[in-house]
Amino acid sequence: MSDKQILTLKSLANTDSYQAAYLEVGQGPVLLLLHGFMGEGNCWRSLTQLLRPYYCCISMDMLGFGESSKPKIRYDIAKQVAFVRRFVETLNLGSVAIVGHSLGGWVASAYALAYENSVSALVLAAPAGIRDDSFCGRYDALRPLLWQTPLVDGMLWLARPLAGTVGQREGLERLSWFRRELNAQPAARSFLVDRLRPEDAIDTVEKEIHRLRVPTLIMTGDRDETIPLWHSQTYASEISGSEIVVIPGADHALPQGYALEMAELILPFLNRAFTALPHQPSP
Repeated sequence: MSDKQILTLKSLANTDSYQAAYLEVGQGPVLLLLHGFMGEGNCWRSLTQLLRPYYCCISMDMLGFGESSKPKIRYDIAKQVAFVRRFVETLNLGSVAIVGHSLGGWVASAYALAYENSVSALVLAAPAGIRDDSFCGRYDALRPLLWQTPLVDGMLWLARPLAGTVGQREGLERLSWFRRELNAQPAARSFLVDRLRPEDAIDTVEKEIHRLRVPTLIMTGDRDETIPLWHSQTYASEISGSEIVVIPGADHALPQGYALEMAELILPFLNRAFTALPHQPSP
């Protein structure tokens, strides 16, 4: 049984309700944690165990992911930002520090641009959100996995004996898992389907983040093959006063595999960021 709490939010159109699932641990200033693409709030468990003595850590499932509502809509960053905003307002969280990984970093940055006075600090872990036309060509071969037809499932099943013979069973299993997850997560599928062409990248943030004045820490791994290093470097160069750290040996799965390294960077950064604020603990 899931230990997530469920919060009812008014829909973006104010016509019905959405459900927001989240985990909350710890006490102190609020950290809102936003997961990456095809993820959910559970990915932060290892990190929040390290941060909970100092902060109230709230890790939510974004709209269309995990146990939050999965409406059949066209998903975009603006809808995710609106969902996060309603979540913050409904819980009356006030100003929060946001930790975002990959897609969550993109949403966190867009949220800070829209509600800068409600964000006390940003931690962006391998953040997406920088326009990169090479992504479209990079995933061309995976487009059939988006087709809504049982023919694809049949072809994957028929390929299993051959894949085992040539030593590609693990790769085929990853493709099958990826397709199942895409079918189960409408937000993930929508983000891919609606961004198959370079001209569809209309809600990236590289042209706006120079306006941010929020204390910002950017981190990435030097073995990340999902989000290129220059994306994080773009955030660092555009956000005045930001800090960037490259974690040696780390890949893209920072919350899952590098929680200790993240905590060792986040705690002193937030301590510095909160120094000027009243009634903040010193981790």
